[in-house]
Amino acid sequence: MNPSAHPRHGDRLTGGAAVFVLDGRGTVLQCTATVPELTGRPPQEVRGRPMADLVTVPGPWDGPAGHPGTVEFRTALRHRDGTPVEVDAEVLALPPGGEARFLVFAVPVAWSRHRKENQALVRALFTQDRVGLVIRDTDLVATRVNINPDLFGLDRPRNAEGLSDVRLGDIVVPEDAAAIDDQLRRVLRTGEPLIDWEHSARRRIAPDQERMLSVSAFRLEDPHGRPIGVAAVFADITEQYATRRRMALLHAAGARLGRTLDVTRNAEELVGVLVPAFADLVSVDLSDAVSQGREAGRFVPGTVLRRTAVASADGTWPPEVYQPGETVRAREAESEALCDGETVRITDMAAWRERLEIDPERLRLLFPSSAASALFVPLHARGHVLGVLGLWRNRGRTPFSEEEVPLAEEIGSRLALGLDNARRYTRERRTTEALQRSLLPPPVVRLAAAETSGRYAPASTASGTGGGWYDVIRLSGVRVAFVAGRAPGHGVNAAGAMGRLRSAVQTLADLDLPPEELLSHLDDLVTRIGEDEDHRTASVAGSLHGATCLYATYDPVTGQCLVASAGHPPPVLARGRSRTADEVALRPGPPLGGGTEPFEPVELLLHPGDVLAFHSGPLLGRTRDARAGTEHLRGAARAAADTGRPLTDVTEHFLARLREEIREEDLALLLARVDRVPSACTAFWQLPADPGLVSQARALASAQLARWGLEGLVFSTELIVSELVTNAVRYAGGPIGLRLIRDHRLVCEVSDPSQSQPYLRRARLSDEGGRGLFLIAQLAHRWGSRYTPGGKTIWTEQLLEPDGPESGPQ
Repeated sequence: MNPSAHPRHGDRLTGGAAVFVLDGRGTVLQCTATVPELTGRPPQEVRGRPMADLVTVPGPWDGPAGHPGTVEFRTALRHRDGTPVEVDAEVLALPPGGEARFLVFAVPVAWSRHRKENQALVRALFTQDRVGLVIRDTDLVATRVNINPDLFGLDRPRNAEGLSDVRLGDIVVPEDAAAIDDQLRRVLRTGEPLIDWEHSARRRIAPDQERMLSVSAFRLEDPHGRPIGVAAVFADITEQYATRRRMALLHAAGARLGRTLDVTRNAEELVGVLVPAFADLVSVDLSDAVSQGREAGRFVPGTVLRRTAVASADGTWPPEVYQPGETVRAREAESEALCDGETVRITDMAAWRERLEIDPERLRLLFPSSAASALFVPLHARGHVLGVLGLWRNRGRTPFSEEEVPLAEEIGSRLALGLDNARRYTRERRTTEALQRSLLPPPVVRLAAAETSGRYAPASTASGTGGGWYDVIRLSGVRVAFVAGRAPGHGVNAAGAMGRLRSAVQTLADLDLPPEELLSHLDDLVTRIGEDEDHRTASVAGSLHGATCLYATYDPVTGQCLVASAGHPPPVLARGRSRTADEVALRPGPPLGGGTEPFEPVELLLHPGDVLAFHSGPLLGRTRDARAGTEHLRGAARAAADTGRPLTDVTEHFLARLREEIREEDLALLLARVDRVPSACTAFWQLPADPGLVSQARALASAQLARWGLEGLVFSTELIVSELVTNAVRYAGGPIGLRLIRDHRLVCEVSDPSQSQPYLRRARLSDEGGRGLFLIAQLAHRWGSRYTPGGKTIWTEQLLEPDGPESGPQ
């Protein structure tokens, strides 16, 4: 007899249970292969033995055979090692007429208890409704479900087996049902369980209500391992999911907002966070005052805003609404709530549209064609509304709920705080840049000596703005000085220190000192200022100690250029004839304020078309090789040496390349293309110290002016020459040099071997002299004196007549 064929007990022959077939005397005729697990004896040893030898207490097989029914009792099997194995025995009397009279089922007590617990667990799962449980066949039709059908709007009753013969599509919207069924089919196909898989499961009776399920599933198999269905356990985690999403959005917003102090970039970061996690379309509209760093004004109906940032779930911003960069206006119906800082929530865009007075402007502002619901959140900080955050959800997505408004407002408040910080940063940065630019000379300067093009490029951050500068200073005798430097520190303080340094250089330049002497005086000045300042004053006003400065003078008459440096990198010299460009072989001295060693000048001979490129350094970001920056500057200098190309184009192209990199320091760049004064525009005479030659000097000057067509300046020039030559004869001796230079102005220079400097004074009525320099000061536009290696030179400048011929080389 095959015990497993019995319809009632065939499913018990697993898990350690043993079956014995006894004859009428209680002798074992047959047993299952599981007997060794309980007795420790192989089946062949058990067969033929009395059952009484295998148990500790007598059983029904010891009485008369053929009693009806089933007898259940607890006994113990004797194990070969002497230990008893407690079992629950069930004895079934078999029909008479055959040798087998009893069928004994022995189930270990522990296994039997677990079996009963499992049955109780299954009953408890299908009778409770806190955790969803569904058993589905291989066609994914529900055979048992423990959920009340009223929750899903189903009118079929719940039977003893629970809600059955139901497909998921009868309960959940089709797209959600399809996604869940795909996962269950995978479990059926592979046998791999599904653990805590989360997905939307919106009910068909309420498709607009968001609902999230956590689903776990495993395959059901028959005793032969063949799949017969799938069991799925699910829990409603809508609230937990909303909380997690809220925390994730807040964390993402907190992590991405404020990383930059750029107003536009902050807005772009936020729309990237919200799409598609929270909305399908998002826009940020800000007032121009915020973008420009100014205080936001009062938000009133009609306030002009600019669409600063947008994002959409499909990557394409709808063409029917306002585009990025366009200006928008908040209308009365929307502004009233926004003015008070209240969020406007629209759950049905179509119904709202019917209530509003629609015109093309409002249509482009509020109604993307795909939108079904919307939120409009005012961005307010420190009592001012900075702009509006607009969020839309498309059809097919759950409309914005009342519970989601606080989340949108909290994210909006974080954006507003970041925008306000960025606005104040923008204002401070623009203030610093405005101060910096106001302290620099005009970008383009055209002189007889040179044509220059200067540019200032702020750093990528405000902390790197304020130190670099350049200058072009017109000296006497149509000479010119080129200056480049860097003040230590950053921000407004560094810009202020740079202004002080530039003023000092301009004052010293007025003395017409050689570059090395000027830097020595400047170094003494910085040292003295540093001694007078304490740390507190230096931090507020900006310290000059450690500043660098490069000073170069150029004489367009002779082509001589003298260069000296106090800790500043040398310029690049590009030759106009050979188109070569190299750094000037200059040995920089220590930065200003060191005062440890003298400054050594370098003398250059420049030709028309040569270009000097000065910079405040560093040219590239800190991560780049300094040689790469120098090579870029060489290329710019070579391009500037091409006389057919404007200098402004070269500087703009060079700075455009620099803007591609993030730089921590600002940069001042100066390109100077030098020229010469033609020999036909200069005249020089050397005279002995003879009072009788004063009239000859006047005659020579008058004749030269006549040849230049400057007869209108003959009278004043004769008086100037007469006075200066007479003073040189009387107080200095010879030889005396007289030079006239015709350029944009008429320059008259008288040189003598004396080192004593003249000074202007007012003569009294009784004085016989002392009126010469006073007269010169009245006749000349400017006048002054400078030291030379052999003495001094007194010079004057006269403006050419406005209606006279154009002067100077063009």
